[in-house]
Amino acid sequence: MPRLFAALEVPQDAARSLTLVQGGLHGARWIDPENFHITLRFFGDVEGHVADQIVESLDQIRRAAFTLELDGIHAFGSKKPHSLYAGVWPSVPLSELAADIDRRAKRLGLPSDKRKFTPHVTLARLRNPDNRELARWLAGRGGFRTLPFPVSRFVLMSSRDSVGGGPYVVEESWALTTNPEKSQRSASYEDAFSA
Repeated sequence: MPRLFAALEVPQDAARSLTLVQGGLHGARWIDPENFHITLRFFGDVEGHVADQIVESLDQIRRAAFTLELDGIHAFGSKKPHSLYAGVWPSVPLSELAADIDRRAKRLGLPSDKRKFTPHVTLARLRNPDNRELARWLAGRGGFRTLPFPVSRFVLMSSRDSVGGGPYVVEESWALTTNPEKSQRSASYEDAFSA
């Protein structure tokens, strides 16, 4: 039973910038750069036929390409921090893509994610960190920001049932277009004559 999620990949230049902030914190299990990603929607452990339905639904998405910037290094878990992450500068196209995927998942009967969508790249899992050391570590990485990078596709990834942090495998990918309306029309045209 695959564990699936929709995501955006992090390009090499941005991943390289992220690796420069990793290290120097006790109790941190650092994520390998090849496993950096921005989760759009977690689907969970699904049966094969449900995975097929997810792929068919995501095949229908027509969205424009856009750019993103990573902005700031933070920790999840205010009282008991459990992970470090790079934030994503607010982006309407990103939020709209994630909402579109979420709507499609709900139509398939998949359970909603109880957490609010917070786009991020996980950098490390934390185990019993010293809060003062963590605060100093975060303060030393203030002002982190990447250059804008293009987002030209989204992917369906799978992961093993593990503690977290990968390895992740790209199972399917979908291009984001320069003209989504044209893509939508041509897809509808093809659908009309393929039935």
